[in-house]
Amino acid sequence: MRKFLVVLDDSRECLNAMRFAAMRASHTGGGVAILSVIPPDEFNHWIGVGEVMREEARERIHAHFEVFAKWMRAKQGVDPELVIREGEPVSEILAHVREDPEIGVLVLGAAVDKKGPGPLVTQMTKGAGNLPIPITIVPGDLSKERLEAIT
Repeated sequence: MRKFLVVLDDSRECLNAMRFAAMRASHTGGGVAILSVIPPDEFNHWIGVGEVMREEARERIHAHFEVFAKWMRAKQGVDPELVIREGEPVSEILAHVREDPEIGVLVLGAAVDKKGPGPLVTQMTKGAGNLPIPITIVPGDLSKERLEAIT
């Protein structure tokens, strides 16, 4: 089964990327893998404090995932899987793509402000020519109706 890999983070555009991945998976018989990366700089504290912060980050990720997963199951008939990795986001995305041969498309949401599409989209597109899979970039301001029409 081909899976759409979508990144779960705190960005607003993440929502449209999630919707797009779920709708495409539903329409094509694919699956969705939701990847969340915990950056290493979040835990550069004392060992005990760092462990507590790491666990709190995982709990936040699980809570956000459950919101998206519930919608995907109920509205799109897709049961997503959650993958949590620690490290630099781009490196961890690339590592996961290499490790999971079922990943067929990377779906990223693009910000719509004057600063550009966001650091993740900017970094991933720089090396897009060397990726083993295509990237779909979903504009953050597309309406739900427009997403439904194009998926």
